[in-house]
Amino acid sequence: MKYKFPKDLYTEVRIEDTKNACYSMQNDDVLANSETMIKGAMIRVFDGNLWYTAQTNDTDTKSIQKKIDELAAIATPDKAILDNPIVKNFSVNKAEILKFQGKNNLRNLTKKDREDIVNYYRKKCIDKSIPEIKVTYPNFYYFSKIKELYTSKGTELKQDYQRCCFNLWYEITGREGVAYGGGKQLWGFNFNELKKHEAEIIEARDRAVDFAKNNTPVVPGEYVCVLAPTVTSVFTHESFGHKSEADFMLNDKTLQKEWTMGKQVANPKVSIVDEGDSLHHGYCPYDDEGNKKKEVYLIKDGILSGRLHDAKSAATLGEEPTGNARAQDFNYGPMVRMTNTYMLAGNDKPEDIIKGVKDGIYVYDWNYGTGQSTFTIQPQKCYRIRDGKLAEPLLVNVVTGNVFQTLFDIDAVGTDLEFFSGTCGKNGQSMPTATGGPTIRVKKLTIN
Repeated sequence: MKYKFPKDLYTEVRIEDTKNACYSMQNDDVLANSETMIKGAMIRVFDGNLWYTAQTNDTDTKSIQKKIDELAAIATPDKAILDNPIVKNFSVNKAEILKFQGKNNLRNLTKKDREDIVNYYRKKCIDKSIPEIKVTYPNFYYFSKIKELYTSKGTELKQDYQRCCFNLWYEITGREGVAYGGGKQLWGFNFNELKKHEAEIIEARDRAVDFAKNNTPVVPGEYVCVLAPTVTSVFTHESFGHKSEADFMLNDKTLQKEWTMGKQVANPKVSIVDEGDSLHHGYCPYDDEGNKKKEVYLIKDGILSGRLHDAKSAATLGEEPTGNARAQDFNYGPMVRMTNTYMLAGNDKPEDIIKGVKDGIYVYDWNYGTGQSTFTIQPQKCYRIRDGKLAEPLLVNVVTGNVFQTLFDIDAVGTDLEFFSGTCGKNGQSMPTATGGPTIRVKKLTIN
């Protein structure tokens, strides 16, 4: 064992080696061109009542051992610490999972690499002759992390993560001088995944300009709505995924009562999963407490089937940990977070879902979403559905609905499951996540 852990206490050491880089512009001006490298550790000691923590950027063994000893000196030893319900939920795992250390390691990228990809897309995709486009924001960034975890129970883990992004965003002046935003974001686990997407970027640009010029305000009311996969994904994440994070209900008896396993909460066409093994942007083979990430059906065939746990929430509610304890970095303690969260594909063809609507709204994409009992989605672009066909672009401020009623009102689930990368914020921490979903149809949503 690398460290000498104190007797009758639970101790863990989480070490992280992080490198980030970015290159961003506004029109022809460079706003940032930087690299950041940080190495640090969080040391935690638990005596059954309190956690004692310390952070340090000095990660050599002697320095970390000193922090362990200092924390142990102020904790109260407990001979029965291994019988503590929370400590019992920390499983013992030993593994080294390094997926990103070969030729596609983003840390190998040079300053020229990140400048070249931005300038390539600027040349291919920015058309200064389009009068509606007033400002352009091309940018690239990457994030790379290697994590190690050592615990007094015997866990020894080493795993890595990386992702990169190119984004080209526009400020567009449209109908009656109103300002709109639009653009395209590309995500990848390696640099080559971001190349040769100019056709997609140009299509997104032209769609945004057309929408800005030609949209008409929607008449507020209740409509049949078809949600595109990206909108389904944010509904799934914000409206149901967060409700499934068990730390929200630890002190809420009403929520615990409402959240009864085995209860039908959705149309039987609906199933929602959270898992960390598939290579999407919530990839997380082991969580930051050392537990293996489990595949959890939050809803299966319309039935409430599971929720997401760290060691504490599982102990409090008498359930099994699911490996969902995640921390933004070594400065933070882990909390319950989603990983890859998505609604499973159904059996309905997307074109048939739209054909089945005589008069409704197609929600094409979104700016933001929130949700607990009631959810709100602010779309970027919507389109009228008239006699089963997409028609004119509509300006919609917000789409709202009751979460559980909406889950029952989903009457069609498409075959076209797609995944999307994102960053999720909770209690001051941001984590990479993946969201996913197919095209769905909802009988009734409120549109304003």
